[in-house]
Amino acid sequence: MAVYGYARVSTHEQDLALQEEALRKAGCDVIRAEKVSGTSRTGRAELDTLMQFLRAGDVLMVTRIDRLARSIGDLQDIVRELREKGASLKATEQPIDTSTAAGKAFLDMLGVFAEFETNLRRERQMEGIAKAKAAGIYQGRKPQIDAEQVRKLKSEGLGAAEIARKLGIGRASVYRLLNDPQAC
Repeated sequence: MAVYGYARVSTHEQDLALQEEALRKAGCDVIRAEKVSGTSRTGRAELDTLMQFLRAGDVLMVTRIDRLARSIGDLQDIVRELREKGASLKATEQPIDTSTAAGKAFLDMLGVFAEFETNLRRERQMEGIAKAKAAGIYQGRKPQIDAEQVRKLKSEGLGAAEIARKLGIGRASVYRLLNDPQAC
């Protein structure tokens, strides 16, 4: 039986040292760490590597569940994979041990709260963007398609497919511009 540690922070400015120290103290034989968002499993090479190494009787150790997953779906998928391998999940700062019924129940509750926190953060971000737009501070991304060029080609008698091909853009983008009175 081996104990594998997993540490994660979301940005390159954040430090992994506290998590790594806690995992060492918890008896982790190997610690894998990465700086990547926890909202998805996509692009999490260190976690993928750990999941491949885990065998029956092994333990995946994290400091807190939100370091492993920020979505209840991803968390459940990871726990399911661990269970299929005969491995378990433990956390140093939370009473989680998926080898017990109480640990599994607590894990599900924490997963729901981690996802809730992510959704709240996204809502606050969208509110901030809306407020900045209303104040004229946030303009959004600059248009990538020249609406004037689309209008000109249309006035020359070209169809949407020809315009799209000529400008190297999608036909739907041409239709969207042509049907938007503010753009044309």
